[in-house]
Amino acid sequence: MSPTILIVDDEKHTREGIRRALEDDFDVYVADGLPGAMSLLETEKVDLLLTDLRLGAGEDGMTLIDRALKMPVPPVCIMMTAYGSVDTAVEAMKRGAYDFVTKPINLDKLEILIRRALRSREMETENTALKEQVQKNYGLENIIGHSAVMESIFATIRQVAPTRATVAISGDSGTGKELVARALHNLSNRAKAKFIAVNCAALSPQLLESELFGHEKGSFTGASERRMGRFEQADGGTLFLDEIAEIDAGTQVKILRVLSERTFERVGGNQSIATDVRLVSATNKDLRLLVAEGDFREDLYYRLNVVPIHLPPLRERREDIPLLVASFLKQSAQENEKPYREFTSEAAGRLMEYPWPGNVRELRAAIDHGVVLATGPKITLRDLPSIIRHWHPDDTSGKTGGASSSSQLRGVATSIPGTLNLEATERLMITQALEQSNGNRTQAAKKLGISRRTLHRKLKEWNLGKPADEA
Repeated sequence: MSPTILIVDDEKHTREGIRRALEDDFDVYVADGLPGAMSLLETEKVDLLLTDLRLGAGEDGMTLIDRALKMPVPPVCIMMTAYGSVDTAVEAMKRGAYDFVTKPINLDKLEILIRRALRSREMETENTALKEQVQKNYGLENIIGHSAVMESIFATIRQVAPTRATVAISGDSGTGKELVARALHNLSNRAKAKFIAVNCAALSPQLLESELFGHEKGSFTGASERRMGRFEQADGGTLFLDEIAEIDAGTQVKILRVLSERTFERVGGNQSIATDVRLVSATNKDLRLLVAEGDFREDLYYRLNVVPIHLPPLRERREDIPLLVASFLKQSAQENEKPYREFTSEAAGRLMEYPWPGNVRELRAAIDHGVVLATGPKITLRDLPSIIRHWHPDDTSGKTGGASSSSQLRGVATSIPGTLNLEATERLMITQALEQSNGNRTQAAKKLGISRRTLHRKLKEWNLGKPADEA
């Protein structure tokens, strides 16, 4: 379908001459003034507006461009002007016009300018679509994993994110609860608004109440001025309450009211303030047990727990460790300005076997430790933190999983490359995706979140053989 151009000029000779010059390659509309131009802009899809500055009858092209650029899908705008009005045309560009041309019009140069302007618009549209697609597919880019349990979590996040439902995230410390909360925000229609995180355990009850709801001047000692709270600041966006189990009974009541009525009062105030906030909470404690013990309100629990998401400890998704290590290695080397080094087989095996009581956070710290301290060509067991270096599979202290699983874990370790690196991890993931898709390249590419062409290039690069399908 050819691009559509609207030519607006009160001189018939000029607009018809331009129309004849362009109509072989474009769909061209013409108008002699502001009313006719606006009627066409409102009823037809116009890709580019070419308007004279002076339209007669007190009308001008600047007004037309201003109105056109405010439309839901604005056209690219080019101003035509006489030499004496170049300053005005420059002003039009400052207000959003793409460019201007001076009369008399050089038709060859005009066509080149139009094609360049349309190409710029096309690229801008493609970039916008790409950003939307990236946001849709990769709002989860900071949560790394391809295990079945993580894929299930990713699916839940994608499904829940566009809704208004409250989400309660549970899991041990270091499993990435805030990353999930941010993904829910980034994949929602609130992504352009604020994401505000509050650690409820870090504040006393009085300070937490003020932090969440704000306070009026003089409401308590030290309240020297009115303060806007987090519920107010996050209006239209997402408020993440970490360590929700730590809030006191009084604050629980006020949060319940916000969820029920979407209104609250500042501390020391009596004016109801409306707020539109998506609430996401997190805890490493069992809220059901706290409810049973009377330490957490049951009605608030059900309000918060509309959609529960539980993050498993790292020891329960060991197949994600190679992918996490490859990502952390690259990040750490860049951040610490150190050379990229792989792990020795011994160190890689220890990373797979270690129980990671601190979960992903501890793994990242261990990678940073190894990257910073390594001096040889590879990161060795000696470069890892002492607690990991001296750990033994038969050590049952802490959340290790016990000695009974040690042989199984060594089997997992030997199923990955001897050294953990990005290429080896990519090969492992692609091989597993093809196996799970019965060799279907299209399905495997979709599962991996990459293009079919990229998958084909990787297969050819690694000489992994011809895929089972050519669809």
